[in-house]
Amino acid sequence: MQTHRFFIRPESWSPDRLELDQDEAHHCIDVIRATIGQRITVFNGRGAEAVAEISGIAKSRVQLKTLQISQTPPLPCAITLAQAIPKGKNMDLIIQKGTELGVAKIVPLISERTVVQVEPDEAEKKTEKWRQIVIEAGKQCGQSRLPEVSPPMTPKQFFADFDRSDIALIASLQSDARSFKSALSDFREQNGRRPKNVLVLIGPEGDFTPAEAALAKSAGCLPISLGP
Repeated sequence: MQTHRFFIRPESWSPDRLELDQDEAHHCIDVIRATIGQRITVFNGRGAEAVAEISGIAKSRVQLKTLQISQTPPLPCAITLAQAIPKGKNMDLIIQKGTELGVAKIVPLISERTVVQVEPDEAEKKTEKWRQIVIEAGKQCGQSRLPEVSPPMTPKQFFADFDRSDIALIASLQSDARSFKSALSDFREQNGRRPKNVLVLIGPEGDFTPAEAALAKSAGCLPISLGP
């Protein structure tokens, strides 16, 4: 029988003394209407997961008795998705699906052609919303490891503090773009192994500007096509 899943922040994760914070406790008590003795699953987004039994219920806290703990190792390839923010609610969907697929990090980009421009005073609120989407997606799909979501930034800001990946790719509409599969195959042929970390940049509806594409290429990004 599948149990309900709840999130406990990594800084609050203590296997010997697990408890749900106010928001998760509210969902557990008032929405799920869980009772003492009921079993639930909790996870911390960094691979730790536990089956626990509700041992106490307070107004804004749910105390748990740990029954079983497991640890999910990281995926063999850590993917960073640097995604220009699209129109509408599409960024929410991208973050949800990225979580389900096991992406390690998501960086929302504000490029010159991005229609949705996030003002500095809105960035923190937006980032917190996206992080909550990650948590909810993890609860629904069963992922024990959740992606880090960075605050929105420009491509220039991103590459100024860019940690080199084994392979960096930028989706491109230009004629020099190669297939995603061939780029990965070439890396394996040249290095004798699969990449351990991959950066993928996806532009806005109107693609990256030539200057942004040049910046990415100067940082080592290979242009790829996501089409057939």
